[in-house]
Amino acid sequence: MIVNVHNPGVTADACIRSTLEQTMPADDYEVIFVDDGSTDGIGERLDTIAAARGNVRTLHLPQTGSPARGRNVGLAAATGDYVYFLDQGDRLEKDALARMYDRAVETDADVLIGRMIRDYGPPMTAFERSTARADVLRDRLLTLLHPQQLYRRAFLEEHELGFGVPGGRMAEQAFVMRAYLQAKVIAVLAEHVCCHLGERPAVEEEPRAIVKDLLGLLDDIDVFVGSTRQRERMYAYWFRYAVLRPLLTSKFADSSVDRGMHFRVAQELVERRFPESIDRYLPVQLRVVAAFVRMGRLDQIMLMSNSSRRAGLRADLTEVRWDAHVLVLNLTVEVLSGDGLPDRYRTDGDRLHWIPPRSLETRSLAPDVTDITAAVDRARVELYVQHSETGVVHFLPLTQHVERVQDGRRRARVQIKGEARVDVTSAALGRPLKPGHWEVHVRMFSGANQARSRVGRPEGPLNCLGVLAQRPRTRLVVPCWSDNGELGLAIEPRSFSESIALVSPGVMVKQLDKHLYVVLPVPYVPPSGGPTLELVLRSTGRRGREVCAPALVEAGVPGRIAGQLVAKVPVKRLMPGVEQLGPGGWLSSLRSPDEEIGLRFALDMRRGKVRVRPAAAVDPERRSPMGRDTVLHRIGRRLPGARHMVRWARAGRHRYLRD
Repeated sequence: MIVNVHNPGVTADACIRSTLEQTMPADDYEVIFVDDGSTDGIGERLDTIAAARGNVRTLHLPQTGSPARGRNVGLAAATGDYVYFLDQGDRLEKDALARMYDRAVETDADVLIGRMIRDYGPPMTAFERSTARADVLRDRLLTLLHPQQLYRRAFLEEHELGFGVPGGRMAEQAFVMRAYLQAKVIAVLAEHVCCHLGERPAVEEEPRAIVKDLLGLLDDIDVFVGSTRQRERMYAYWFRYAVLRPLLTSKFADSSVDRGMHFRVAQELVERRFPESIDRYLPVQLRVVAAFVRMGRLDQIMLMSNSSRRAGLRADLTEVRWDAHVLVLNLTVEVLSGDGLPDRYRTDGDRLHWIPPRSLETRSLAPDVTDITAAVDRARVELYVQHSETGVVHFLPLTQHVERVQDGRRRARVQIKGEARVDVTSAALGRPLKPGHWEVHVRMFSGANQARSRVGRPEGPLNCLGVLAQRPRTRLVVPCWSDNGELGLAIEPRSFSESIALVSPGVMVKQLDKHLYVVLPVPYVPPSGGPTLELVLRSTGRRGREVCAPALVEAGVPGRIAGQLVAKVPVKRLMPGVEQLGPGGWLSSLRSPDEEIGLRFALDMRRGKVRVRPAAAVDPERRSPMGRDTVLHRIGRRLPGARHMVRWARAGRHRYLRD
């Protein structure tokens, strides 16, 4: 295992611990830390670890600013049958090396891709299934150009594979791509998470250096793939991500000094290696960009960059129901343009055409450049669940069909309607979903755009009926909604009170005869009827008053809720007593003999009327029903990409040097 480090501070602790605490015996693997001229003391710390452990070595290099040279040096020093590259922000599962090695030996793989997950960017679709003989295109390996994979060392030496120096993202991806092209066997291990990828800092790369690496990679594709349709599809991938997409970024638009040079480099590259026949594999916006590059119209590309807005997605959940222990979701999904309205296309008979921004000069574009008919017919939706704490993603089976919706004269919209079945006993690649809270996400690929979003709550009453999944053991599954109306699945709530807290946004209140009746849905009523419960309301004012009322479980609505919890609270508008609800704001919680758990609603009493509000709007630090509520957990919930920082901090509670 080769780990390149440079001034990581304490963020490397989780990575270091994960390499040292593998279930594989220490005598069967080695760890090579390559210090790239660090000045924060990490080199001395790694030397101390190496002195205490026989399977650890530390190599010190002058600073290069790139992990490429350190990986090459580590590879030259390695002695094992396989090598695995790890970045300082990554973390391995404890059984990762053992599982990957066993699968690599079993499949005789030159490259073994163990399942990776990350807290940023879109999910990795290549891990929908394990395969012993993966194909680069069919199994979508072009989405997995990360060096964090297991490589047979003799294979790398035989083909003289290494990282380009000084190196960058392009050189890194070129190394992985060359390994894919020359490997006899590429295997994918999808059923077990092996590596948690940390978010990497942005790297400045010189355009001509990128072109040099890309040209060498294209030459390798010509040698190993030949003049085939597969070659064109690989060319189209690199054309899209290495040449065209950078021209639509804000960085390119804002770089007035280097913009002309960057454009000339791209234009020369397009003329040399990317003929127009490649354009048919591109999405429509990039086909237009490619056409403008060939025309030399930098001004039009600037207009596209400034007018392009990120597409959105609307996923309307039209039905939620249980079929035994399988949750059935019916959806209508549609891509939204940057202004929040559904994407509309121009119709020409049976053909559909993308409508470019009005600022563009489109008269010089050939009609087939904006034609998206074939792409619309291939439009699809992917539905997946993501664990809110670990970030693990599992894709769900989905039956779907595309519909065109006429929207005015010579205008049409594209919708996908589908039905997904969530079987919690087998959704994790044939295994049960793990306990915890699973968010439900949807992603759509249409003729012109792609976008992803959470699945929202449908119109109508809340369906909070919980179901007992019987395989492999009895587990309660509760559909629930976030405060923003986003669908989730809670598997194995820790207590009866917690299962009620999950669905507590569905609370109803009614004021009658100087009393307030608070009715909470109950997703599942145990045969015993559950423990004795008490509704607790605490004032948000300075006095901190507390009002308690017994809560009783009653029969629910068949097919919608299993039961309902009713509490009768005395109310007095003027000079309320100790046990009476008065004016002001009130946070709610549910108390049982064993615990008290916060509910997800608050009450606001003004002028004798009671209004229900989300608890998060009153107290942002209210404990989450599905997890602990430490400062780090709150940071992880609020800051995008901070979930892995929480895990690092949690892992750092233990020393990675054993006494």
